[in-house]
Amino acid sequence: MDVIVSATRETCGQAAAQRAAQAIREAIDTSGAAAIIVATGASQFDMLAALVRAEGIAWPTVTCFHLDEYLGLPATHPASFRRYLTERFVDRLPEPPRAFHYVNGEAADPEAECRRLGSLIREHTIDAAMVGIGENGHLAFNDPPADVDTTDPYLVVDLDEACRRQQLGEGWFPALDDVPRRAISMSVRQIMASKAIVCTVPDARKADAVQKTVEGPVTPDVPASILQEHAAAGLYLDTESASLLTR
Repeated sequence: MDVIVSATRETCGQAAAQRAAQAIREAIDTSGAAAIIVATGASQFDMLAALVRAEGIAWPTVTCFHLDEYLGLPATHPASFRRYLTERFVDRLPEPPRAFHYVNGEAADPEAECRRLGSLIREHTIDAAMVGIGENGHLAFNDPPADVDTTDPYLVVDLDEACRRQQLGEGWFPALDDVPRRAISMSVRQIMASKAIVCTVPDARKADAVQKTVEGPVTPDVPASILQEHAAAGLYLDTESASLLTR
């Protein structure tokens, strides 16, 4: 895992977008197509804003997979990740992607939705996964202690209080009781199967999780620490999120 520190959250996002764009272009040059994973949250604002402006990407050859989504939240809700990705990514691309496989958090049978998404993503090799890290060290919605062994590409998970308080603190919900308690998440192993992982983590409130991810042991209690084991993972930080690192 490489650690790249930029001066500001904006330049952090720009550096991450440059790496993601490079991985996408290389995949298209090699095989004529690319498959990517796209994340959401405040940490991804600047990265996605830069990625949609990246030059030389033939977006009609790119298949996109959605990382996670709350259960039971309408796609019209301000906190819906489907809405986020439509407004902040898909609608801003110069051309539509080949496909965007959203997680349907309103599915009547969430387990069946996991199987549907799993069958789709198993048809692809993921060239670049754009992800973040939660204040509790989660990777996607895999809160600690995460299931780091399952090979199922997607799973239904319970959200812990720290995760839910982060969503409240970022302003997505008016009160803690409004934050859903369950979600569909891409699994840790599915994320780790990506050729390249671009992990964008700005902000001082993430500093403790970053320090444990980079300098602590690999443990399900800090799910993002597993990125230490990925040869092509890049952790993109600003000076605030890197402030607790000792090396």
